[in-house]
Amino acid sequence: MMKNIVYSFLLSVIVLSGCNKALETDSTRVVGEKNMWNTVEDARAGIMGVYALTRSALSDNNGHWIYGDVRTGEFTSPKRQDLKAVISNNLNASYPVVESLSDWTRFYAIVNGANVFLENVAHVKATDKRYSDNNMTVDIAQARFLRAFAYFYMVRIWGDVPFIISSNEGVFENKPRESQAKILAWVESEMLKASLDLPYIYSGGDVQQPSNYYNEDRTRWGGALATKVTAYAVLAHVAAWTADYSNVAKYAKFVEDNYGRTGGGYTSVTDLSNSNGFFYNKNFRQMFGFNSDYGHIDGSSTGHIEELTLAEPITTKAIPDIYLPKDSILKYFNMPKDERFMIDTLGQSKFDRYFTNLNGKYPIFSKIKVIQGGGTDPNFRYFTSALIFTRLEDIVLLRAEALSVLGDQAGALNELNNVITRRVTADTPSPYEKPENLDVLKIIFEERHRELMGEGQRWYDMIRYNKIRQNDAKFMNLINSGGIYWPISRKLLLQNNLLTQNPYWR
Repeated sequence: MMKNIVYSFLLSVIVLSGCNKALETDSTRVVGEKNMWNTVEDARAGIMGVYALTRSALSDNNGHWIYGDVRTGEFTSPKRQDLKAVISNNLNASYPVVESLSDWTRFYAIVNGANVFLENVAHVKATDKRYSDNNMTVDIAQARFLRAFAYFYMVRIWGDVPFIISSNEGVFENKPRESQAKILAWVESEMLKASLDLPYIYSGGDVQQPSNYYNEDRTRWGGALATKVTAYAVLAHVAAWTADYSNVAKYAKFVEDNYGRTGGGYTSVTDLSNSNGFFYNKNFRQMFGFNSDYGHIDGSSTGHIEELTLAEPITTKAIPDIYLPKDSILKYFNMPKDERFMIDTLGQSKFDRYFTNLNGKYPIFSKIKVIQGGGTDPNFRYFTSALIFTRLEDIVLLRAEALSVLGDQAGALNELNNVITRRVTADTPSPYEKPENLDVLKIIFEERHRELMGEGQRWYDMIRYNKIRQNDAKFMNLINSGGIYWPISRKLLLQNNLLTQNPYWR
């Protein structure tokens, strides 16, 4: 284990040096890098390093949640001026966190890590007979998928970005920004190609990965690695971002038809909000995410949503960095007998799963609260929650969205009810049975808001919804002017004179 950690760390150093021209990577560094690729342990460290870089890029400065949840303006920040700047869309503000989140270097570390792996892994196959053809094929598919995912993630944040699919022997070449349409077409093609070689399950007798993956059983890998279903789940998101709703429906249907082959499934409302439930460690229901394993001493006080949201009485922190005002909670959670959150006739919270301290000054968003090893001691601020990009409920609701846009309102409601009936008290009929006189699309997005709150989806959902409806003049102006994207870091613009700033931020 320690050897793998060291290898992953070394890979990270190599990759990051390749992404920063100022470090002037020399030829001896490149030779040393190539000499790494000799054993099956090197291959394992290499692919795990790409996963580690992806997790790091998403969690750095709590970026995944600031990009996806804080920017919507629905949460309030009592004291952090940098978060207030994000909430008010003042993304040119001179705060270290805002500037850091404008810098895409950490995402190009993923790209370069995958490029280095893809260019060198064949040498492992040539020098170590323990590294089988199947092992290499599956590893290559994962690297290609993670590289494509990094580009999809960047495009949603910055729009057009430089397109690099070669490590260029460790030298980061300055390139201009490439059309996001071209990049997204490549992302879709690349993910489809990767999906052909990805297994449904690792170390579980899958025809595409029949033996124990790196000599460890299926419990080691469930929820930790990209599967065939993972690829199709992310493909559904890619298609939704490009408004290709026929393919959204198709890709999401593949997930619905095959999630059982991965060992995954729906998550109960209790498990979703338990400190040792869905977000704890890793499990097969985490369709695509990045876990922090307490048993491996793999947690921290930062890089988890709990750092932003938790405070007294959940932890000893006096004031949360962000909170949802009570009026907003009551507005969003307006569905009868919703076990995620509802109030009784006296105005008291009946279920404290999503929110704690409702009537206090700061209602605490406590849906995700994996403290230490899934415990509840408020004195600890050591978090081990998994960062989840997508899960089954997300994809079912995404297919509902697609069917609604395509005109199949009855089919859309059926998909919606697959989620809602798991969120209301037992024997409670769904409030949405017939599409007549219902704004089905609006209801679907309202349910996505409730179900996926705190999972980094909301900002992108708002963009898609407004692109479909086009009836919010202020938001449409933001879309049409490019204001939905982040500015490019001033540091990057100084380093690369081929880059141009997003017009909205000039």
